Amino acid sequence: MTIENQYDDIPGTIVFDSQQAARGYHLNQFCISLRLQKNRDEYTANREEYIDRFPMTAEQRDAALNQEWTLLLELGGNIYYTSKLAAYHGINFQELAGLMTGMGSESYRAMMVSGGRSIDGNRYKSEWEE
Repeated sequence: MTIENQYDDIPGTIVFDSQQAARGYHLNQFCISLRLQKNRDEYTANREEYIDRFPMTAEQRDAALNQEWTLLLELGGNIYYTSKLAAYHGINFQELAGLMTGMGSESYRAMMVSGGRSIDGNRYKSEWEE
């Protein structure tokens, strides 16, 4: 396994560092714009036209339009900004985390209430190599 940076060896983790921030700048500007009712109304009226105001990559644009939550983070989305897009779609933060983990909202909540995910087998990908 080739590790590009120190974060790549952490399973299930997308670290929002300066590289991700630069990569996702326009995507995050789109998402945070939805905090204002005026912008939500414009997005509702014509999603394609509204989203085209932000010079995202085609992959970022499609991920936003298709609600591909984990992909948005991989493409530079900040969880707090992408949660604005999720809220627009009626998805609260707990539901979003449940979707992103594949656990569902209630299972995700139960895991967090019981202390979170076990670190066993979840520390480093390199530990999985034989």
